[in-house]
Amino acid sequence: MPKGKTLSVVFKANLQHQAMLFPPEIGDLIAENHPVRVVDNVIEKIDITLLLKRYKAGGTSSYHPRMLLKVLIYAYINNIYSSRKIEEALGQNIHFMWVSGMSKPDHNTINRFRGERLQKVLQPIFTQVVLLLCEEGLLNIKELYTDGTKIEAQANRYSFVWGNGIKNSKEKIKQQLNDLWKYAQSVAASELDDDTDPSGYDKIDSEKVSKTIAAINEAIKDKPVDKQIRQKLGYARRNWPTALEKYEKQEEILGTDRNSYSKTDPSATFMRMKEDHMGNGQLKPAYNLQISTNNQYIVNYSLHQQTTDTSTLINHLQQYINQYKRVPSNITADAGYGSEQNYQWLENKRITAYVKHTSFDRNQRQSTKAAEKFKVENLPYNAEKDYYICPAGQRMRRKSIFPKTNKNGYEQTITTYQARTCEGCTLRTQCHKQPTNRVIEVNHNLNRLKSLADKRLKTKKGIQKRKQRCYDVEPVFANIKHNHGFKRFMLKGLDKITTEIGLLAMAHNLRKKTA
Repeated sequence: MPKGKTLSVVFKANLQHQAMLFPPEIGDLIAENHPVRVVDNVIEKIDITLLLKRYKAGGTSSYHPRMLLKVLIYAYINNIYSSRKIEEALGQNIHFMWVSGMSKPDHNTINRFRGERLQKVLQPIFTQVVLLLCEEGLLNIKELYTDGTKIEAQANRYSFVWGNGIKNSKEKIKQQLNDLWKYAQSVAASELDDDTDPSGYDKIDSEKVSKTIAAINEAIKDKPVDKQIRQKLGYARRNWPTALEKYEKQEEILGTDRNSYSKTDPSATFMRMKEDHMGNGQLKPAYNLQISTNNQYIVNYSLHQQTTDTSTLINHLQQYINQYKRVPSNITADAGYGSEQNYQWLENKRITAYVKHTSFDRNQRQSTKAAEKFKVENLPYNAEKDYYICPAGQRMRRKSIFPKTNKNGYEQTITTYQARTCEGCTLRTQCHKQPTNRVIEVNHNLNRLKSLADKRLKTKKGIQKRKQRCYDVEPVFANIKHNHGFKRFMLKGLDKITTEIGLLAMAHNLRKKTA
């Protein structure tokens, strides 16, 4: 550089207001391997006939459902779940502009499409996407890894209805009605009809209560009655029938499978969750999401109102069978699914089950058997002669066989065995606390199924399956909930939320395809 010369800063030209002879093609600004191109390519290949049937002929023109589906999936890939934010992105983001063909549906259109049009037709679309990925060799739908998680509902956390609360309220009304009836009997027994005696009601309802209260009022109308009794009868006549009608409607919403629901989203059940905003173990309205994965791709998803995983497996897998028209060759799951009903169903369907039972991990410790030697499952059993041997060495002979229905409605067969004599046994205080000779209850079918599960899980393949489950299905939940911030649903109602989960599952699969 010549002596005396100084450097100067040089800036690139600012062409903000420079006019263009031809407008640019938006597609030229998008990379060939960009996720939006993957979404466009995959959704163009699938059959959306079922979705097209949700539209009626006539009226004004509609945005094409294939375009709206692409927009929604791409929005979920980018953690955009709000319809208003999707509307905003369609006017600002070139990727959304390209995939929508410069269409700008508003947030109401987007929300109606997601909440109404896609209901009950998204699952077949999801299945087609999975099969396309399977053809590319990215996953295998024969081998499933299943687990569940709870996701909070879009509902008020503090407005709820409890099944036990309804039961207690009805019992309280019945008891108070009995007290009023007894009082009326003491005043005018001859004028009361036994048909309205509340003690004879198997089930209390508004009609029976109204009838009984009317009978009591008629019987004591001319009698000298305590003022408080007349006030209570007046309150009961005005309020109890209405309250019982309300309880009946609430019980209808609850059904037989759950004990609570949210008033602002009756499909949601109150569940204990790991994400606790109060830090005190508070229950929150939520749904139980079940997924089956392979190679960290979601193969099947289902949404449930039950709080435990045990009662969800059969419905979850039956949905898989209905969608793919086949049964999986095997399934791997944790101890939350290890029930007799599930084991038996899997055996009947000839699905190899690498499913733990509740005591599997505990039984792997050497100290367990010694510490629990008095438990039924650790007592020696002679299958040929059908007897157990108690810790003192006595034979426990079969006493009876009876059916037993569990809380899920599944009928089990229970066999009882009784020791010959426990009197004078030095181990009695450690062995049992029954007033007579020890009686044990045994479910032989469950023991058989658990034994088969133990053998299967301890094989070389079983060990490999157990290890793979931890890094196949669990990271999917971590990715959805923590990496992509989906911890609460945007919609309300079981059908709408099932649609939302389908969009989330497709977004996860296509996001992973481009990774």
